[in-house]
Amino acid sequence: MSIPSIGVRGLRVVSYQGTADDRPGTTIQNRGVAASPRGSAGGVGVGEVGNFIITGHRVSHGRPLERVPELANGAHVLFTAGGTVYDYVVSQTMTISFRKSAEKAAQNAAVPGRPGVKATQAMLTISTCATPEDNAAGNRWRDSLGNPEHRINKIARLVATRPA
Repeated sequence: MSIPSIGVRGLRVVSYQGTADDRPGTTIQNRGVAASPRGSAGGVGVGEVGNFIITGHRVSHGRPLERVPELANGAHVLFTAGGTVYDYVVSQTMTISFRKSAEKAAQNAAVPGRPGVKATQAMLTISTCATPEDNAAGNRWRDSLGNPEHRINKIARLVATRPA
């Protein structure tokens, strides 16, 4: 994964069966790479119709997604897989609370932010912690895996593909 506007280049993304920010995904993130959940409660693969979910650390383990909150609408996120470059463009920001199951469901929905809606296009959710923001607000709540209450999600749509 590369995000030129914030200096991310060649970040490895490891797929696994699970959900965003579960124990297996956190173990992958703790190696300094990004994790991508798959399956009925996770997401889809790169370029597929639905929600391609990427999670990674912002303030620890190499901080690969440290600057994700800076991503502006219109920023490009590139993935190279199987000889193809997939170009997604950021269109919105969605902040969710781990304490609210409806918000977690919105993050993981086939159409980000719209649980129960059938996907008709390839979408991307890049999710990272809001630890600095939560700490600044005095919010020290953490789940059993050490995740802070809030996640910052950048939502993007696949706009183009080309040979690598």
